[in-house]
Amino acid sequence: MERIKPDSSSGKVYLIGAGPGDPGLLTIRGKELLAEAEVVVYDRLASQRLLPFASPRAERIYVGKRMGSHTVTQEDINRIIVEKALEGKCVARLKGGDPFMFGRGGEEAQILAEAGIYFEVVPGVTSGIAVPAYAGIPLTHRAHTASVAFITGHRKLDSKEADIDWEGLAKGVGTLVFLMGMKNLPNIAERLIKYGRSPDTPVAVIRWGTTPLQTSITGNLINIAEKVKEAGLGPPSIIVVGDVVALRDQANWFENLPLLGKRILVTRTREQASDLVRLLERRGAYCLECPTIEVHWPKDLKPLDQAINSLSTFDWVIFSSANAVRFFFERLFGLDFDLRALGNIRIAVVGAGTAKSISALHLNSDIMPDNFRAEGLIEAFSQIEISGKRILIPRAEKAREVLPGRLSELGADVTLVPTYVTLAPDLKPEVLEVLEQETIDVLTFTSSSTVKNFFQLLPDDLRNRILEQAKVACIGPITARTAEDFGLKVTVQPEKFTIPSLVSAIEDQFK
Repeated sequence: MERIKPDSSSGKVYLIGAGPGDPGLLTIRGKELLAEAEVVVYDRLASQRLLPFASPRAERIYVGKRMGSHTVTQEDINRIIVEKALEGKCVARLKGGDPFMFGRGGEEAQILAEAGIYFEVVPGVTSGIAVPAYAGIPLTHRAHTASVAFITGHRKLDSKEADIDWEGLAKGVGTLVFLMGMKNLPNIAERLIKYGRSPDTPVAVIRWGTTPLQTSITGNLINIAEKVKEAGLGPPSIIVVGDVVALRDQANWFENLPLLGKRILVTRTREQASDLVRLLERRGAYCLECPTIEVHWPKDLKPLDQAINSLSTFDWVIFSSANAVRFFFERLFGLDFDLRALGNIRIAVVGAGTAKSISALHLNSDIMPDNFRAEGLIEAFSQIEISGKRILIPRAEKAREVLPGRLSELGADVTLVPTYVTLAPDLKPEVLEVLEQETIDVLTFTSSSTVKNFFQLLPDDLRNRILEQAKVACIGPITARTAEDFGLKVTVQPEKFTIPSLVSAIEDQFK
C-alpha cells in the first residue's frame, strides 16, 4: 500500500529501541524522545528503569504480559499507537532491543504509514549483540570466524519453513545467534547437526542477559538441550552457537561482578535512591525500590520565609542533609533571591552528600567534619569562637536536638527553621506485588525515618519474611541504633557514613 503523506494535525510516534535490559544501553536519542513524549507505550522487555526518563505527566500504557493476565495483541498495540497519535499526541513506543530486529517494529511502521502518521525509528542495542558481549562472547574474532547470522528461533521447524536455510547456516556461517528459540532448542541443535555442524560445536544459552539476573549455561550441540533442562533455564534467552563461545572463559566480565544477582531492597526516597541504585547496579546488584519516606514542604512556610528575608543578620548557616539544602535554596530562589543573599555568611555541613549538594550550587563549605555526624560538627565549632554568633539551622520538622543544644551551650544564638517534613508514603500495589514474589538478600536503611516507616508501611507477614531472608545494612550508627531498637540485627555498617562506603561494605559481605 502506498504511504499516505503525514497529516500535520496528527501527533507523531517514535519507535524507540529500549535495548536489551541494562538501562544504560538506551541511546541518547531514545532518552531525549522519552522525555518529550505525552504517551509511553511499553512492553515486558523494556526495562522499568527507563520510565523515570519520561515526563511525570506522560500517560503510561503497558502492553506486555502480566502474571495472570492476557497478552495484549499486536493488533491492539497498533490500534493504541494510532489512536493516540490521531489525538494529536506525541507517542513513544518503547520496544525491547531494536525495533527492527525481530521486534515487529516494521509492522508498526507500516500501520503508521498507512494511517498518514509521522513516525521516526530510533534504533536500539539489540539483544543479539549485547547479550553475548555481557556473557564474554565476541560474535566475531579474527582467529575464529568472520561471519555471524541472527535467526528467529520461535518458528515451527517443519518442512513448510522454507525461509531458514539450515544447510547454509550449518556450513556457511561461523557464529549463529538465535533469538526467542528456547522452546525449539532441541530441534535447533538437531537441525544444525543434521545439516553438517559438528556435534562438538560450543553453545551458550544466556538468560536475562545484560541484567543483574543474567545466567549462562555452556555446552555443545549434542548436550546443550539437556544441560538447559537440568538448570531450569527458560525464556527470555539468547542461544549462541560457534567456536567463539569457547572464548567466554577469558572474556567473561559481567558475571564476575561482585554483587551479580543479589537482590537489594532500597528504602530511600524515590528522588534520592538514584545514587545508591546506580552504584549497586554497577556491581551487578538487582535493586528493588520501596521508598519508605517522602519529603514535602512544611505546612507553614512563614518561619522559613522570615529567616530567608533576614539572612543578612546571621553569621553561620548549618545544613545537616541534602534535603535541607534542596528545600532551603528552592525557597530562597522562589522568593526572588539569588546566592548573593548569603553575603558573608559562613556555611557548615554534616556529611559528604550534603557537601556535594552545596558544591553543586557553586558554594564552598567552611566546616565539614570528618565525622559525618552532628557530634563531629559540635567538635569543630568548639575549636572556634561562636559566643554571640547567630546561627541558622534549616532542617527537618522533627530532628535531633543534640546540635542546637550544644551550640547554645557554646554561647551561640541558634535559630531553628522547619524546612521540610518527612512522611510515610502509600506503597503502590505493584511494589507490594514485587516484594511478595522476590527473595531479598540485603535490606538497606539510610536514615532512622526509613527504619520507622518500613515497620509502619509493610504488612507484618511480608516484613517478617523479608527480615528472615535479608542482611540489614545501615549507613551509620544513628540509623543502626534505630534499627536495633526495632529488634533488627545490623550486619552491614560502613566506617564512613556515605553512600559509596555503604555500597563497598555490602560488597565486602559477599566476598
